Amino acid sequence: MGNSKLLIKNVKEAYLYQKIVHDVSIMTENGKITQILKQEELTDFEGETIDAQNKLKLLPGFIDSHIHGGYGVDIMDATPEALQILANKLPSEGTTSYLATTITQSDEEISNALRNVSVWTVDQQNQGADLVGVHLEGPFVEVSKAGAQPMQYITEPNLNKFLTWQKDANGQIRTITMAPEHDKTGNFIKTLYKSGVNVSAGHTDASFGQIKNSIQFGVRQLTHLCNAMNGIHHRDIGAVGAAFQLKDLHAELISDGIHVVPEMLQLIFDNIGSDRIIMITDSMRAKGLEDGKYELGGQPVEVKNGQATLDNGSLAGSILKMIDAVKIMLKLDGVELEDIVKMTSVNPAKQIGLFDRKGSIETGKDADFVLLNDQLDIVYTICKGKVAYEKDNK
Repeated sequence: MGNSKLLIKNVKEAYLYQKIVHDVSIMTENGKITQILKQEELTDFEGETIDAQNKLKLLPGFIDSHIHGGYGVDIMDATPEALQILANKLPSEGTTSYLATTITQSDEEISNALRNVSVWTVDQQNQGADLVGVHLEGPFVEVSKAGAQPMQYITEPNLNKFLTWQKDANGQIRTITMAPEHDKTGNFIKTLYKSGVNVSAGHTDASFGQIKNSIQFGVRQLTHLCNAMNGIHHRDIGAVGAAFQLKDLHAELISDGIHVVPEMLQLIFDNIGSDRIIMITDSMRAKGLEDGKYELGGQPVEVKNGQATLDNGSLAGSILKMIDAVKIMLKLDGVELEDIVKMTSVNPAKQIGLFDRKGSIETGKDADFVLLNDQLDIVYTICKGKVAYEKDNK
């Protein structure tokens, strides 16, 4: 790829790890951050330059750790073309890294999707959003909380099956969504946790006590908080209450105002705070396209007025873009851009074991950035030191 250098100069404010700095320049080389300089320290530079003109804010690129598809494609299509389209399109919403998320399907279809990802991650094109692993959603979930997971393929936790899929994925499964109450001994969860997999309780009917108990085996996350799980009841505060009370748990959140209404988003933020929330899109094929008829996991889906639903009325993923999720969260009381940085970058990177190279703006890490104007529109998205998206008529 040669010696590619990029300088972003005259940045109004940069959201570095745990601090905000003003009037800075960032130098990158070969996809990595090499220097973070005060404006006056800048010397001659030979290479591509972006002048932020003291108007733009610099954030770490967003990491979407739960996304099924968008822009006409789905991870379950199991084609390199689908992954290329996501790599090309996701930077337009500020996403620079993502976990390819599967859905409950036949063993063979899941294997096909995983093998497609494993080939891609070894031999991917050097451009656009970075596919950093897999989120295996299902099939070890609770039928009564299936949501958009096709019921006929839901099955009990099976370690051999998981290990086969992990082999298909070339070790790339970083997160699994499962119903912990179906692992009576805790052996399945324990084995995955010890191998470094992020075990997330989701599509679950677990009580507060069962969620609390599952933490000792290795559950560390809740999948799309409030959706496909028990809400808070005054005699059992359920999985949602567990997120509020148990500090070991991170919680994914689809902040589109549809899956979780704004008042609940506020309640969640007030109780959990930005240190444990992970913003996701959980988006499906129809994101970025017009209303109409689509499919998810082989099931017909209708998209109308920003909502994707199955025939039975269940929500079927979202058509949410990460930057829109950011704007919705920023409307809540008390949410600042530094909270957004934690919820979109720092937390997901730490949770899936990528924080050594992604999730914050620090020298030596991947040069993944989003540059926003004062209206919070994306002006540039940079993936590994290359401009992957640029706003028209900036």
